[in-house]
Amino acid sequence: MSEPAMYEHLQLVTEGDVVFATMNRPDRLNALNPKLVEELRDFFVGLYWRRDVRVVVLRGAGKAFCAGLDLKERSGDNADRSVGAGLTGQRRISEIVIAMRRCPQPIIACVDGAAAGGGFALALASDVRIATPSLKMNAAFIRIGLSACDIGVSYFLPRMVGSSVAAEYMLTGRFITAERAYQLGLISKIVEADQLEAEARGFAADMLHATPLGLRLTKEALNHAIDANGLEAAIAMEDRNQILCAQDGDFGEGVRAFLEKRTPVYAKRDS
Repeated sequence: MSEPAMYEHLQLVTEGDVVFATMNRPDRLNALNPKLVEELRDFFVGLYWRRDVRVVVLRGAGKAFCAGLDLKERSGDNADRSVGAGLTGQRRISEIVIAMRRCPQPIIACVDGAAAGGGFALALASDVRIATPSLKMNAAFIRIGLSACDIGVSYFLPRMVGSSVAAEYMLTGRFITAERAYQLGLISKIVEADQLEAEARGFAADMLHATPLGLRLTKEALNHAIDANGLEAAIAMEDRNQILCAQDGDFGEGVRAFLEKRTPVYAKRDS
């Protein structure tokens, strides 16, 4: 079932508890123009309050995931712009990845073709990444006169691949191929383009076996554990979440479904 046409460049399709969010500027390789930036930010910020959405699949229309900032639309943007205005514009973009990590829904990125600059950041900010053999990811910012430390890349990449490998790609702007990304653990699987959606649906279906609360708290705890102040802090979060989940009304249904080897049917909650 399609959602109302809220956005111009971000297409949303809802199927049960899953939203398929497609960046839809294929003629520009889904590059980030101001309108798409606004729509992505609005969508991901709004997810924080939604209980009707449990999983998000993020993808790009056509032959690319996202080629980064649309330089043609932004040429001349910096002319006569104050530092304060520049910081505001920068935060409009970086707020997207903050919202992606803050929202409780797992985000599955289907990365086909280019994921450069801002597109690289969107892929890294997702929870699970599936890619095609044509994947090409890079911190393109450094190749256009900027720092490679942008839109959360300097936070995500070293935590995923280590500081040395992160430096290799951020200081050079070199492309990470699908095979290299898989070796580094940046992506979970490489599949052909015509299998990308089916693979994402498989991940989403497995995630939906968790209770709504269990799924949300798992993403939350993973986020905190990355920067936790040691083992005891991480375990304290785990202990709290397990007790919360055990007290939730869906816990019994999850156990019954597991024992009966069937798909669980959880209570619908819209808020």
